[in-house]
Amino acid sequence: MRVLITGGTGLIGRALAANLAADGHEVILLSRAPERTTALPAGVRAERWDGRTAEGWAALADGADAIVNLAGENIAAGRWTAERKRRIRESRVNAGRAVVQAVEAVAHKPRVVIQASAVGYYGPRGDEEVTEETPPGDDFLAQVTIEWEASTAPVEALGVRRVIVRTGVVLSAEGGALPRMLLPFKLFLGGPLGSGRQWFPWIHVADEVAAIRFLMEREAATGPFNLTAPNPLTNAGFSRVVGQVLGRPALTPTPALALRLIFGEMATILLDGQRAIPRRLLDLGFTFHFPKAKAALQDLLK
Repeated sequence: MRVLITGGTGLIGRALAANLAADGHEVILLSRAPERTTALPAGVRAERWDGRTAEGWAALADGADAIVNLAGENIAAGRWTAERKRRIRESRVNAGRAVVQAVEAVAHKPRVVIQASAVGYYGPRGDEEVTEETPPGDDFLAQVTIEWEASTAPVEALGVRRVIVRTGVVLSAEGGALPRMLLPFKLFLGGPLGSGRQWFPWIHVADEVAAIRFLMEREAATGPFNLTAPNPLTNAGFSRVVGQVLGRPALTPTPALALRLIFGEMATILLDGQRAIPRRLLDLGFTFHFPKAKAALQDLLK
């Protein structure tokens, strides 16, 4: 296969690229600074794009097996000022429009477009079990994901299969949220955030990659899929498991007020959650390697 990945230098993109390349597939990462993209696996190369248009790279989509659109500014990189919110939204919408332009421009359309999204689509849901049938929320993250998902919708009218992956918190020892979450525990200061009752929709990076591969290759897969482990935990429950695996206490809570003072509106990432269930993925026959948090953490922290 030949696979194009936008946002391919991030945590998920690098893991997916390495996995595809290990199986002998050609992988092209689209990057705004390909000269700074180093240590790529054999079979993976980086090509330049501007993140907004198909200029200079559209020909790469001609006859490609898949385009995986992961591009978007990191939502946890700083406080959500008005300018940051604008960049978070525009980086996602512009990237999706660029993918559509590329598909429109080529004679031999890609077989599938995998469109990234997040379980933030559903907004804060309390203890409600969230499946792909659950309607969207109305907070900032929900509105961003609605537009993000819609940005590549026009490829369907061009005859291209489209899959939307609504991902939870990806656990990896190589980056992302997990290393930052572990630090307080290593200092014997770990514990729940806020009340700890909010749900924590997580997934092991190996299952994230395997699920994307599964949906990429399964012709019956279309529409939205929750990419979360089938056994979500509350934040307090996840904290207890982290403590067990590390052999550290998980008794020191971080007050919600302190988090809101430090992070502002962005604290919703830490204090709100979704009890997301990957119903459609399971119904299609996907098998998780790490369905439970303890085994996932033991694997990542070994």
